[in-house]
Amino acid sequence: MKKLLVYLKAYKKETILAPLFKMLEASFELFVPLVIAAIIDTGIENKDVPYIVRMAIVLVALAIVGLTCSLTAQYFSAKAAVGFAAKLKSALFAHIESLSFKEIDTLGTSTLITRMTSDINQVQSGVNLVLRLFLRSPFIVFGAMIMAFTIDVKAALIFVVAIPLLAIVVFGIMLVSIPLFKKVQGALDSVLGITRQNLTGVRVIRAFNKEQSEIENFDEKNAVLTGLQKFVGKISALMNPVTFIIVNGAIAALIWVGALRVDAGILSQGQVVALVNYMSQILVELVKLANLIITVTKAVACGNRIQSVFEIKSSMEEGSRRYSASSEDGYSVEFKNVNLCYNEGADNSLTGIDFSVRKGETVGIIGGTGSGKSSLVGLIPRFYDATQGQVLVDGVNVNEYSFDELREHVGIVCLLYTSPSPRDS
Repeated sequence: MKKLLVYLKAYKKETILAPLFKMLEASFELFVPLVIAAIIDTGIENKDVPYIVRMAIVLVALAIVGLTCSLTAQYFSAKAAVGFAAKLKSALFAHIESLSFKEIDTLGTSTLITRMTSDINQVQSGVNLVLRLFLRSPFIVFGAMIMAFTIDVKAALIFVVAIPLLAIVVFGIMLVSIPLFKKVQGALDSVLGITRQNLTGVRVIRAFNKEQSEIENFDEKNAVLTGLQKFVGKISALMNPVTFIIVNGAIAALIWVGALRVDAGILSQGQVVALVNYMSQILVELVKLANLIITVTKAVACGNRIQSVFEIKSSMEEGSRRYSASSEDGYSVEFKNVNLCYNEGADNSLTGIDFSVRKGETVGIIGGTGSGKSSLVGLIPRFYDATQGQVLVDGVNVNEYSFDELREHVGIVCLLYTSPSPRDS
């Protein structure tokens, strides 16, 4: 995943400004409870309407400034995340294009599509959220606790007890959920793979009357995915009620302690309200932080899968020789004892192929489905490399040509079956 962050280098300014503006928003947010406390203790208690109006204007100003900072941060984070995803997609597509058919067949088309779409989208979402919330949430949590200590040390001790309990619950549930989310992502990839395979190979499936077996296979994979999602949902659902119990208990303790200290003349009513507001801010930010970590975990898992594609290198080395036409009497295409095996340890798709074709000759290749006709033809423009033997074009081994030079002089016509339209029937 770390290697993918190189595509963020073009957005250094955005990656700095986005968290900075979020920190500014958080700073203004921490002053809101103090302003509310001032309204209660000074404006309402003294029935000072002009003071209340002035403080209300201050609240509106804080809201406007906070909103401006938030929108600015979202703009920079979105710009960085979208630009990062675009560069990553381009690089991944270029890398896939450089792979041979052997690597593409091994990875599978559905896998590569998943990496290009859902995995990159997940990484983009992770980058966006990290830039906006990774510094903001801890800043609010610790900032609120510090502000509580500035109001009253004894009452703030409730924060010292409540915050670790909240952190244990939130991050405990998160640690249990993260491995399950990885399983859910794997099951989702499986369902998507089956879906894409069926959509692309629908004619073959129907030709062999395999619709029912494919439906049963899909239902089985989908049932596994659904079961995992329900289980994760049940565990994640524990977060809100448990955290609310802890927070409500802490708020009740704050009100009780605050009431005693208000009666003793140590605290004001507004200060108690401020302490309660700070506790609520901490709850919200801890839940946000937990969701952020889960999202980042998903993004890292997706990023690692993308990185694994980048680490795959083409098994074919490109030659440098330029094409030159052979003499009239030479062979245009020659196969010399050619074997082809797609995967190590598997049976040969082609064995002992040996023939020559002169310029102007027409050769027909006949065989059943899966006998290797397409594989044989694919060896000429180097879609694959022969496992054993040589393929020559105009007397030169195809491995010596550059890809452009070879494929520019080798033409292949692909005939695609199209179903008749209703008007043709």
